Amino acid sequence: MESLTWVAVSSILSAGLCIAIGAIGPALGEGRALAQALAALAQQPDEANTITRTLFVGLAMVESTAIYCFVVSMILIFANPFWQFFLARVGEGG
Repeated sequence: MESLTWVAVSSILSAGLCIAIGAIGPALGEGRALAQALAALAQQPDEANTITRTLFVGLAMVESTAIYCFVVSMILIFANPFWQFFLARVGEGG
């Protein structure tokens, strides 16, 4: 295979691994946070507003990790900096 094909294959595999591994952690973290928030609400129903507000802020922070992984995956697939280098090399004939 030529080098441009290897760049394409490695970019796609890296993007897939990034989004797969990057989504597992936040999913587990969000599930645990929700379970703990429900347990806290069951024990202290008077503090529902405070617990809910804190839960949503925490979930937004945890979800940002998955969003960063998604952005990195999209960069690897659509805006890979190595594409231009290899396309220029192929255009030169070398």
